[in-house]
Amino acid sequence: MSQPVVHFWYDFSSPFAYLGSTQIEQVAERTGAQVVWRPMLLGALFKQVGSPEVPLASMPPAKQRYISQDLKAWAAHHGVPLKWPSRFPMRTVTALRLALLAGDRIGPLTHVLFRTYWVEDGDLSDEATLERKCAQVGLDGKHLLARSKEADLKERLATETSEAAKAGVFGAPTCVVKREAGDYLFWGQDRLVLVERALGGWRPW
Repeated sequence: MSQPVVHFWYDFSSPFAYLGSTQIEQVAERTGAQVVWRPMLLGALFKQVGSPEVPLASMPPAKQRYISQDLKAWAAHHGVPLKWPSRFPMRTVTALRLALLAGDRIGPLTHVLFRTYWVEDGDLSDEATLERKCAQVGLDGKHLLARSKEADLKERLATETSEAAKAGVFGAPTCVVKREAGDYLFWGQDRLVLVERALGGWRPW
């Protein structure tokens, strides 16, 4: 039997994707699976699938309050820090392009950039910040930032986002479990328990 694989679709602008990113590698380790990090531009995805550009802003006040409490509860459950940023939503397109350029450092860079925004209240649209964060994981941020402005990188992120939509992704985080029996899609960090079971061989449908 081939090694199970989980594609983790995300954008740094999503607090739930941040929470999921703190757990997905542990899920993969327990099941012997491989994580494939899949950056996508969430705003563009929302346009493609017909969702509001900022879903949280379209929710009634009672639901917004609940979401805030839910985020705090899940952060406490996972034992990870979470601080609502002073700038929301955040322009993440350059950070996402850097993730696509990170090669085998994409996992460490993804963690650093998520933490920058959702723990440190950092500005992911600021190139000086991004350059420093790349250096923290052994990457040449100045070089990668220059490459991120190239047309092929812009097109690559657009293509990744379109591939997400074609795969049935409509929000972040979304996990797509790849098994010999087929693909299983799970939306939301609160579905990681189902992701883990599917990686272990469970067939939910």
